[in-house]
Amino acid sequence: MERSMRVAFPLVVFAVASLCYGMADAAVVRSPPTNLKWHYYKITNTCRDAEEYVRHEVKLFWDSDRSITAKLLRLVYTDCFVTGCDASILLDEGPNPEKKAAQNRGLGGFVAIDKIKYVLESRCPGKVSCADILHLATRDAVHLAGGPSYPVLTGRKDSSTSDAASVDLPSPSISLQELLEYFRSRNLNEVHMTTLLGAHTLGRTHCSYIVDRLYNYAGSGKPDPSMSATLLESLRKLCPPRKKGQPDPLVYLNPESGSNYNFTESYYRRILSNDAVLGVDQQLLNGNNTKQITEEFAAGFEDFRKNFAAAMYQMGNFKVLTGNQGEIRKNCRYANK
Repeated sequence: MERSMRVAFPLVVFAVASLCYGMADAAVVRSPPTNLKWHYYKITNTCRDAEEYVRHEVKLFWDSDRSITAKLLRLVYTDCFVTGCDASILLDEGPNPEKKAAQNRGLGGFVAIDKIKYVLESRCPGKVSCADILHLATRDAVHLAGGPSYPVLTGRKDSSTSDAASVDLPSPSISLQELLEYFRSRNLNEVHMTTLLGAHTLGRTHCSYIVDRLYNYAGSGKPDPSMSATLLESLRKLCPPRKKGQPDPLVYLNPESGSNYNFTESYYRRILSNDAVLGVDQQLLNGNNTKQITEEFAAGFEDFRKNFAAAMYQMGNFKVLTGNQGEIRKNCRYANK
């Protein structure tokens, strides 16, 4: 299996090693925006210890609440996939900012970003963008959970507007082909997509996002046939049929990780056992390439770890604002006056 995977995707496994030396192949990792640099704040002498400050604060949050990793991963994904990696998701301004969109219900991690921004403003006023803070904090939280510590290029600027009408995040029940087209529109390929979905190895989701799989899949009046009987039984206990106005409980996306919030390859093993909680995850077995990648990642953590680093790097370069295109907010929730 490993042999066939490397023939089909010969550059994927080695993307990060190449990236670290600045020679990543364009087929896997596109060149970053010109003004983004590794250790931007250190080499420009604008806030030499910015990344250390971020890392310290993230560790404090992680020690008190391990769910911070899942919250930040969702936050950075939600930001980048809408108008680009510009920290627009953090804004409270406007009649209807992005964070109020229905798809963004339950977003967290804002308090952590606020605290990190406060610390950085007290040490390096007006120098470190909220967009960079979000990416650095997510990287550090992933590493604390057991994931890779990947390179984050910095030098992003922040947007000054945010509109819920621009949020077009896909449904958890979207088809595999539709999902692939969505990712491609964000300059991400099939390998990136399959890898980034691996973030579901930790975190929780509302029962309302999976209830169709449990009771009325595709309007059939029956459960999703691709879900194992064991998972179906356990999820039905946690997510009974509910009426309007009743609570919408949360369930773990990966019970093996659960409240420990461990970043592992177990997400992919569960897919192979038909134990994925979200339909969009289980569908990875429906495509020849995505199934092959799933099998490769399920066989061991190292390939998943390396590819996750490359995919996060690639996602983090989508529609970045640099130079005079944006600003550096003094408060991540409000544009500068």
